[in-house]
Amino acid sequence: MTERLPFDPDRMRGPTPAPRRGSSAPLSVSRLGELIAQALQGGLPSAVRVVGEISNFNDRTHWYFALKDEHAVVSCVMFASAAKSAGVQPRPGDRVVATGSINHYAPQGRTQLYVERLEPAGLGDLEQRLRALVERLRAAGYLDEQCKRPLPVFPRAVAVVTSRTGAALQDVLDTMRHRCPAVGVVLVDVRVQGDAAAGQVAEAIRRINDRATDLGVDAVLVTRGGGSIEDLWAFNEQAVADAIFESELPVVAAIGHETDTTVAELVADVRAATPTQAAMRLTPDRAALREQIDERMSRLTLLVRRGAATERQRLDALASRPILRRPGSVLRDRRSSVSERGRRLVAAMRDHVRTERLRVAKLTGLLSRHQPATASVLRRERLGSLGERLRRAVDLHPRRVALDGLQRSLEDAAGARLERERHRAAALARELSIVGPVRVLSRGYSVTTREDGAIVREPADAPERAIIVTRLANGEIRSIVRTSDGSSAPPPTSPSAEAPPPRRRAARRSARRKGDDPRQHRLF
Repeated sequence: MTERLPFDPDRMRGPTPAPRRGSSAPLSVSRLGELIAQALQGGLPSAVRVVGEISNFNDRTHWYFALKDEHAVVSCVMFASAAKSAGVQPRPGDRVVATGSINHYAPQGRTQLYVERLEPAGLGDLEQRLRALVERLRAAGYLDEQCKRPLPVFPRAVAVVTSRTGAALQDVLDTMRHRCPAVGVVLVDVRVQGDAAAGQVAEAIRRINDRATDLGVDAVLVTRGGGSIEDLWAFNEQAVADAIFESELPVVAAIGHETDTTVAELVADVRAATPTQAAMRLTPDRAALREQIDERMSRLTLLVRRGAATERQRLDALASRPILRRPGSVLRDRRSSVSERGRRLVAAMRDHVRTERLRVAKLTGLLSRHQPATASVLRRERLGSLGERLRRAVDLHPRRVALDGLQRSLEDAAGARLERERHRAAALARELSIVGPVRVLSRGYSVTTREDGAIVREPADAPERAIIVTRLANGEIRSIVRTSDGSSAPPPTSPSAEAPPPRRRAARRSARRKGDDPRQHRLF
């Protein structure tokens, strides 16, 4: 950089002013501007090289910016013709070497460095601090996308952290009021520039998180207008980055202009280019909501109509069925059918019971006539008859046979026949105990007969004063049939003393003549 010479009034160009005589005449503004320009041209080299940091850069065909260091700021302008040859457009915070001349622009009263060439001179102090902080935050995970929180679809209220007097607040309020007035706004007034700004912003974010439930806040918006890197430096502090990262509520940051990038925006869950864009990201569009509601209402109406039409068709189909059109007649038909089937079932059951009763009675009669005791008596009588006939034959023909041998043969034959008959009777008794009525009686049933052995099936079979025998599993009970008034007649004489009817005696004689009764075999 060219060494700057000290200001020397004697080196000024132009006519020397007349000596002062008392109070001099006042100068016009134009004349003063000329004198300043002449003094600058005469007191400074025609070309100077200045080292500093770019600040307040503005691209409006020509480049307008400032060069600064720790103690001073110089306004600069670089015309479009020179800017095209510069190559890369500088960014705020870049450390450059500017080559140009100093001149005073009288119409605006501005003394500027008219830059003809820019050369990079390394990073400035603020830029170095910013990049170092960004690297530390990236290593700590502050910039990871996995840590970003999603924005609420329809927040109840949004807390706006900014200055009450800033233009950014008005942009946010106007945008949110236009898009969706239902979303509330909680303003937290803080300083957005200066040494105390970073602490106030961080404290505001923490307090909002502590009282989010009471305030009904669902998101935080941190914003301010544009400015130089120095003006925005409060949002490049570690304290603000920590508060945003630790916030439980999603944070949207919109700091400065679109070309400005701060640490708060990098750590925030969503970065917006401008305060207006941030308000649009947080506030649903009521017009779009209305369209969405109308579209869903149309779909819902269509679905309801289709469902109603389907159910109406189903109802008509059900109504066309006979059971629903004439339920009384259908029930009557079903009732008559059930009644008819019931009558048929009762009749069938009665017939079946009657048939089984007859079969049981028949079997009982056969069983009573072919009991082992009765068969044994019949066979004993037959043996006695045969023995009598044999004795008669022996008496008639004593000389034809040897009586001793005949007697032994007769005794052997009789003994053998008696043993066979005994075994046969025992076998019949065993079979009878298996299939006979005694087994049935052991289950709690009983059989009622008259004294002559006839089965009592109905009241007419047991006349008054008759003796009836109720056979049980372990014995029998004799009873006398009483009259209707409860009196009983004296029991008749036992029929066992009377002679059996002629038919029964004839049947027994026939059985003795013919041998075994075939009905006994049919029973088993």
